[in-house]
Amino acid sequence: MSIFRGEKITNNIKELAALYIEREAGPSSLITVTRVVLAPDGKKATIMISVLPREKEKAAYGFIRRNLGELRKHITKNLRISPIPFLDVQIDEGEKNRQKIDDLLLHGSDKSE
Repeated sequence: MSIFRGEKITNNIKELAALYIEREAGPSSLITVTRVVLAPDGKKATIMISVLPREKEKAAYGFIRRNLGELRKHITKNLRISPIPFLDVQIDEGEKNRQKIDDLLLHGSDKSE
């Protein structure tokens, strides 16, 4: 698979997954699709998410896991490629670490004042 095609597929999956989650998830948490990781052979796509507030992370993750079949149907309907990659979802730990660093930097500057 060419790099350009892989990037196009990942961007389309990210956009479609974000639209689906926005439409189907309840208003109790903010679920953000941070990125999509596509396997080199194009057979698997891992949707990376972040959730606010963090206390709702497990519920949001469970919601998406339970609805991967419907999400795949949504992507199949709107993305004209064959075959559609197998979908998986993970919490984006890199994003969580970035947020933690931001919090430390923000609170660290409060203490110096």
